[in-house]
Amino acid sequence: MVKQAKTSSKKKAPAEPAAEKGALKRRALRWVARGLLGIAAFFTVLILVFSFFNPPINVYQLQESVRLGAIEREWVDWEEIAPVMGRSVVAAEDANFCLHWGFDMSAIRQAVAEGGGRGASTLSQQVVKNVFLWQGRNWMRKALEAFLTPAVELFWSKRRILEVYLNVAEFDEGVFGVQAAARHYFDVEAKDLSALQAARLAAVLPDPKGRSASKPTDFVRDRTRSIMSGAETIAIDGRADCFQN
Repeated sequence: MVKQAKTSSKKKAPAEPAAEKGALKRRALRWVARGLLGIAAFFTVLILVFSFFNPPINVYQLQESVRLGAIEREWVDWEEIAPVMGRSVVAAEDANFCLHWGFDMSAIRQAVAEGGGRGASTLSQQVVKNVFLWQGRNWMRKALEAFLTPAVELFWSKRRILEVYLNVAEFDEGVFGVQAAARHYFDVEAKDLSALQAARLAAVLPDPKGRSASKPTDFVRDRTRSIMSGAETIAIDGRADCFQN
């Protein structure tokens, strides 16, 4: 009887490390799940808060402030921005802004067909990147961007998305937001921008360090004309209704 008991205990012994590993794995998965839920809750709170309150300085602006010593930025509300400025940026960067839910699938398919050299980021995606995340193309940032963009579209109006974009976009090295850009380039307020000036500002996107609105190259001049035409078109065909009305 004693020998049988010893034999039985020897057979069960290997099961103990396996059980411990299983328990450790389950605990690790629980902590990962809690961490992901915590991250989701954190960003959800930020999205809700920034739907009413203006975002503070973001990661990229802080980096540029350290690098340059100072940056130019001043927030202006939607009512203090010339309406043509909003139409110009939409025409330049995301003509289907009023038609999609954060991702322009037709633009993505076209970018894939052209080999990925063409950008397909919507204004909503750019707002998410600029306000909540960081610059770069690593997979973690892109995954968070894909997760947060629909949430921003859900909780923010299209007008709010465009308002935030116009206040955080970089228009020249260290010049952030349409108010700072209007003064920097044309010595006017954002609310007083003409159609030509608004199109020039939109034309420097998405390469503000390589283009100038006050000293335009032939490329920028051509792009400006195209944007002015596009801004008029979306005003007529209804693709500006979601943020103008």
